[in-house]
Amino acid sequence: MLSAFQLIVKRDLLLAFRRRAEIVNPLIFFLLVASLFPLGITPERKMLALIAPGVIWVAALLAVMLSLDQLFKHDYDDGSLNLLVLSPVPLFWLALAKVLVHWLVSGALLLLFTPILALMLHLPDTAWWPLLASLLLGTPLLSLIGAIGAALTVGLKKGGVLLSLLVLPLNIPVLIFGSGAVIAATQALPYEGQLLWLAVLLVLGITLAPFAIAAGLRISVSE
Repeated sequence: MLSAFQLIVKRDLLLAFRRRAEIVNPLIFFLLVASLFPLGITPERKMLALIAPGVIWVAALLAVMLSLDQLFKHDYDDGSLNLLVLSPVPLFWLALAKVLVHWLVSGALLLLFTPILALMLHLPDTAWWPLLASLLLGTPLLSLIGAIGAALTVGLKKGGVLLSLLVLPLNIPVLIFGSGAVIAATQALPYEGQLLWLAVLLVLGITLAPFAIAAGLRISVSE
């Protein structure tokens, strides 16, 4: 099982870096969305520092969702998804490997640009660590939850809108706890509770989401 997991991760990483546009587009989108807020609202430092946690988290959520539609789409189109479903290796294990790759090429890369946005939005230095910690815990959850919707809509020709409708309500708790931790840090309040809740949700997501993804893939392939 471990070797199959490693093979899926290696294969999907190679395919992802061959399709560089699918990696670069969410990153550019993340930077553009966050950088447009100072132009559309106000360049005033205190106001930007006040809205920075929500802006960065919403931009991260939308950027991760931008690439969800293609998570299983290429495998579905070339027939390799059917082979994964019929594989003797448990499908939930293979699905977890694909979600890991999605997070590595989307959520994990967003962390590299987060300090730039934090500096641009005048986020206080004391909130930088909570921001990075919340994104480190929250972005894998966004990938796990989004993968459930992607698995259910992979067989649809125009499933992007339906995917958004399925995934966005489920991501609200992640958004609340993630931005709440940063807001608490900017106000010199305890933020560990929000991070602990994100950690609990992440453990539940890693434990339960792969089974839901596998069930969704089986439904999509059998149709």
